[in-house]
Parts: sequence; C-alpha cells; structure tokens
Amino acid sequence: MAEKSDVIITKPMSSSRFQESVRAVAQEPLKALGAKVLQVNMGYRCNMACSHCHVSAGPGRSEMMDKATVDAVLRALLDNPIETLDITGGAPEMNPRFRFLVTEVRKAGRRVIARTNLTIFSEPGMGDLPEFYCDQGVELIASLPCYLEENVTAVRGRDVYRKSIDALRRLNSLGFGTGPSGRSLSLVYNPGGPFLSPPQAALEGDYKRELRKRHGISFTRLYAFTNMPIGRFRDSLVRSNTFGQYLDMLASAFNPCTLGNIMCRNLVSVGWDGRLYDCDFNQILGLGVDSGAPQDINDFDFETLAKRRITVDDHCFGCTAGQGST
Repeated sequence: MAEKSDVIITKPMSSSRFQESVRAVAQEPLKALGAKVLQVNMGYRCNMACSHCHVSAGPGRSEMMDKATVDAVLRALLDNPIETLDITGGAPEMNPRFRFLVTEVRKAGRRVIARTNLTIFSEPGMGDLPEFYCDQGVELIASLPCYLEENVTAVRGRDVYRKSIDALRRLNSLGFGTGPSGRSLSLVYNPGGPFLSPPQAALEGDYKRELRKRHGISFTRLYAFTNMPIGRFRDSLVRSNTFGQYLDMLASAFNPCTLGNIMCRNLVSVGWDGRLYDCDFNQILGLGVDSGAPQDINDFDFETLAKRRITVDDHCFGCTAGQGST
C-alpha cells in the first residue's frame, strides 16, 4: 500500500511565485530546449526509506513499472534521437525488468545513467550489480549525503554508511571513478536539513579529500542537490512548522542564471505507470506535461515534447536557488 503522503496530486497554479520570478527575467514562459534525455522512474520500491526522499520510496511501496511500459519506453528511446537513458526510482534495480532495459539500450549504443543508493548491492540477488554495471558501461550517480558517518546515519539509518563505503570500494576496484580513463562514478550530496548546500566545487574538494584519506575512495564528480519541498522532506517541514519558511528561503535565493541549465529544459520524465512529466519532481506532485503534448509513453511524440512548455510551480525554486540543482 502507498503511504498517504507519498503522492500529492495538484494542479499548476495559474500564477505561482516561480512563474512571476521567471517572467521578471524572461520574455516568455519556460520551454523545453530539446529532448536529449529520457528519465525513467522504474518504481517507488526501495530497500531504504531516507528522510529526505522526494519520492517517499521504501520497502513497502508497490508501484512498479510493468513489462508493457518498459517495452514502450524502449520503443520511444530507440525510435527517436534521444541520447541518454537516465534510470531512477526508488531503487531502480529492484524492478525485474531493469537489467533487460539497460542491456537493450546499451546494445543500441545509447548512453545509460543509473541512479543507485549503493546499499542495494548488499541485498539478496543484487551482489553482482557492480559487475553488471561494469560490463554494460553504465554511468553511475550514487547517493552519499555526506562523507561523515554520523550525518549519513541521521538521514539514511544505521549501517548505511558502512554498506555505502563497501560499495564504493568495489566500484573503484572495477575502475569506476578512478581517473580520466575510468568509468564515471558521480556522488550526490543533499543538505542535512532545511538549508542550501555549500558551493558545489568546494564541497567536491572536501568529499574527494576526506573519502580518500578515510577510506581510499575516489570518484569522478560531486553533484550538490537542494532538498525539494515534497515527499518525506515536505512532511518533516510541515511537522516542524517550517514549510513556508523553507519555500521563502528558496524563493529569495532564486538565481536566473540557472534557468538555462535546469534538467527539465532537455529532459522528458516517464513515471512508473508510463505517464509523462517534465521532471521526477513534477511526477510526485502529479503535474503532467503541458496539455498540448502527449501525456503517455505510448503516445510519445519527439518533436512536440522537444519544444513543449514546461509545467512549473513553486517547488521549482528548489532547482533554481543559489547555485541551482541540475
């Protein structure tokens, strides 16, 4: 059964604060600049239940992309000039069709990115995932909210840090994140609370220094993402009566320079049920693509989606605050 707070079905406001901020610096609403990336959420099931998860993923979630939808995703990708498949979840590896999708897309010579929580490697039947990723040439984006164990434990639970470090060591041994000629291994930082992250470049330096010194681990790059005010993080803000304050902080940190690089400009998001969105965040809020564009993966139309108007609301400040999140 899904948690009541997992999906908040809303409609875009006719004039949100974010829309007004965009209008103040641009001549027209946000529009897609292409469709280079197809981001696919394979389901909300996960072996963890992190406190900052915008999907509110967890072991008890039942939403999972079925075979027919996976096949439709594959057709849409292979029949159109889409450069990259970006696979996410939940823990996308828990979908029984995950490896099939990766293998078929790589056979076609397309780039594949998998977003992994690292601890999935410790689950039954998942122990060979590092080798699978290596054999398939998959680029990895791995979540590690901090390089300090106490901070990771606070966000993700006990023993997660150890499992994550063990997983990173295995990936390093296979050539992930080991240098210019190595396979791509990016890490993701999330703030431990309702505040913006430090500058990404400086934080990456801290991560690289500390993980090398403490554990002999290397990686390719770091992404510093803002916690989105949806899912479990939204619930925590509401409980602490700081939801409005957090939104105000994001809005006050709006950076117009980020608008050209936010992920929705070149990406189409596919929900576990095949519905189409501008991003994974809009998916959780039930904000589908503009009504003038196809709404389902079975009706995929590359040309229309590549120039669609982006559906926005005030949570979009999370991608445009400060240095931005891409």
